Amino acid sequence: MIEKQIAAEKATEFISNNMIIGLGTGSTAFYFIKKVGELIKKGLKVTAVSTSNSTTSLALSLNIPLIPIEEIDHIDLTVDGADEVDNYFNGIKGGGGALLYEKIVHSISKKVIWVVDSSKMVKSLGVFPLPVEIATFGYLQTQKKLETEGFKNSLRLKNGEIFKSDGNNFIVDIHFEKIEKPEETEKKIKLFTGVIESGLFINTPDKVIVGFKNEARVLENNSRTL
Repeated sequence: MIEKQIAAEKATEFISNNMIIGLGTGSTAFYFIKKVGELIKKGLKVTAVSTSNSTTSLALSLNIPLIPIEEIDHIDLTVDGADEVDNYFNGIKGGGGALLYEKIVHSISKKVIWVVDSSKMVKSLGVFPLPVEIATFGYLQTQKKLETEGFKNSLRLKNGEIFKSDGNNFIVDIHFEKIEKPEETEKKIKLFTGVIESGLFINTPDKVIVGFKNEARVLENNSRTL
């Protein structure tokens, strides 16, 4: 079993019957969703909120009952992956393009667990490009503004065409070597007109479950109320 699968399946131990759970997006969240589907076959009763069209398709194929986010006022537990996580429980997310929906789901979740393989744990964020979701209108001007302020970026493409998020927005990836001050960087980027959301998640998860070789290590974020 690979590290990301070990971490993802460990996270299912924190699910209880009748929970509303948030389903993340990406290759690690995939294993969590698959395991939830197996548990539902064995009698687990949960309702889920999806963070992307791809996650919705997977959940439906596994007979996981979904509910629109507009019909609830909270989520009990969200489990999601991350592209990088530092020692202060800050992370970069959005490699799969779902950062806006993920951040909305995280914001109404009582508890959040990130599941990652050991390669995603870093001392400092920034090696992985930072995804930033921007409006399609005036996107070139938004890119230029970011560039002028030192945020070197590139418009995300897929199969030679401009990538669009599920919200029908564009994504630019900002290239850092190291993000010295994640919280300040997050605030600064979000002040730009045209920026909708950034993939910097500040002190977000209550737990990070790391797949390390053949075991899952649970890291507790003691700065949050668990």
